[in-house]
Amino acid sequence: MDQRIFLDPEIVGPEDEREAKVRAGFWASLRRAARAIPFSTDLVAAYYCALDPTTPRRVRLTLLGALAYFVMPADLLPDFLPLVGFTDDATVLITAIGMVTGHIRDEHRQAAEKALSEGAATQQ
Repeated sequence: MDQRIFLDPEIVGPEDEREAKVRAGFWASLRRAARAIPFSTDLVAAYYCALDPTTPRRVRLTLLGALAYFVMPADLLPDFLPLVGFTDDATVLITAIGMVTGHIRDEHRQAAEKALSEGAATQQ
């Protein structure tokens, strides 16, 4: 059985477009969701893993798809709804991170901790 992941480009867009959306909207989305998402370090590590050119393509696509869903302003549950707005985002992110956790390396986690401790998320 073929184990490749097929993402419909009409739904999530081409890889380059998805990466551009993630780069453009990640830090603003993280700032909005920080209180609702208790796994911010894992999320930022996943961001760095997705943008790492040495990460396998299928892992990058999985993470970019989940991160693109996170940064999209319109999704299943609108993010502005108190308490539940980021529930769908968190579910998608936890699932994607769980699927590829072996590819999120120590250097991705260290970069995430540094970015969060230095407040890089509020500056970008």
